[in-house]
Amino acid sequence: MGGQACNPRGPNMTAATLTQPRAQSRVAAVVAASIGNALEWFDFAVYGFFALTISKLFFPASDQALSLLLTFGTFGVTFFVRPFGAIVLGGYADRHGRKATLILTIGLMMLGTAIIAVTPTYASIGVLAPLAIVIARMIQGFSAGGEFGSATAFLAEQNPQRRGFFASWQLASQGLTTVLATGFGVVLSTLLAPGQLESWGWRTPFVFGLLIGPVAYYIRRHVDEAPEFKSIARSDAPLREAFLTDKSRMLISLGVVVVGTVTTYMTLFMPTYAVRELGLKPAGTFMAGLLYGVIQIVLIPMFGSLSDRIGRLPVPAACAIAILLGIYPLFGWLASEPTLQTLLIAWAILGVLIAGYHGSIPALMAELFPIRTRTTGLSISYSFGVMIFGGFAPFILQWLIELTGSKLAPSFYVMLAAGISLIALAAARGAGYR
Repeated sequence: MGGQACNPRGPNMTAATLTQPRAQSRVAAVVAASIGNALEWFDFAVYGFFALTISKLFFPASDQALSLLLTFGTFGVTFFVRPFGAIVLGGYADRHGRKATLILTIGLMMLGTAIIAVTPTYASIGVLAPLAIVIARMIQGFSAGGEFGSATAFLAEQNPQRRGFFASWQLASQGLTTVLATGFGVVLSTLLAPGQLESWGWRTPFVFGLLIGPVAYYIRRHVDEAPEFKSIARSDAPLREAFLTDKSRMLISLGVVVVGTVTTYMTLFMPTYAVRELGLKPAGTFMAGLLYGVIQIVLIPMFGSLSDRIGRLPVPAACAIAILLGIYPLFGWLASEPTLQTLLIAWAILGVLIAGYHGSIPALMAELFPIRTRTTGLSISYSFGVMIFGGFAPFILQWLIELTGSKLAPSFYVMLAAGISLIALAAARGAGYR
């Protein structure tokens, strides 16, 4: 991969020849991509945060650990659908536009959310209950397969001079997701008795998602198409073109995703970990997630803007090294001092490191690919990275604890992820990327 594709200002365009959208249009673009993306990931986060409750209601088993593993397995199995969604929706976005795909993905996510919100429990309809949950999660997985690439390309193509800042809102909006989901967790676990939470309380966040969905759909329908995308001749076969010319770029992009996706999905696992392994109360664990989400919202755009000035690689490389070296001591500290204060401090430290890593990653990934095949390349590399390393992260983390009997076991998987991403960042630098 050389030359043009590694240009930090992006391939197939020059700033002087592009018509920049008005500031108001750029703000609308950020809102359109962020609100939809936040809703997409809100349902994923809620499912992870309420895994203990969902495991009891839809995957009952005599062994609680087995029930929980089944729940996390269902969370992970839907990620096998993501690459299919990436191939179909990524190609659709490169042929028909980022806007059209964003409208389609939000509609699919609303359908999956509706199924989860209304499906009766195992006690009411037996095996049909977990089957319906799996189907809903697969619909959401298909939608998410096209969401990341489409939203990232849409944001990255708003302003080439500030690509890092605009593209960073893709992952900053996931911080908003964490705030919303953990906010529900704090309120529901504090105000409701366990019986109320299991009876109807856990459904509340999914109903909320259904109410917000039409707003996101409306905003996406009325936003302008990405300026850079409108400036180029579209590919008739973006999937074939991507696999002919972008294979090395997709491999690097996949590797870059690994530590980000593992740490992101580890945050969904942490409420369960803190309750089962550290003996903390649910409300306190959700507070840690809330703090983490606020840090992501505030810092990711700041780090994204910084990357527009100093380059995409320095900050994420430093953060990946810090995660590699620091995650084991961090879990050791949590295990030796399992208090809410320790959890909050540890999660704040990890939140800053992940924000630093995430700040420039969307722009970095977008700039690896030509505009003609950008969404296809982004969607495929991201979806395969998430499928292989992220989707089953909660399952793997729980399995490692059961296998080793160690509360520090989750750190091993994070260290592996950080090592892989460091190799990918080194490969990007070796290929001429800065």
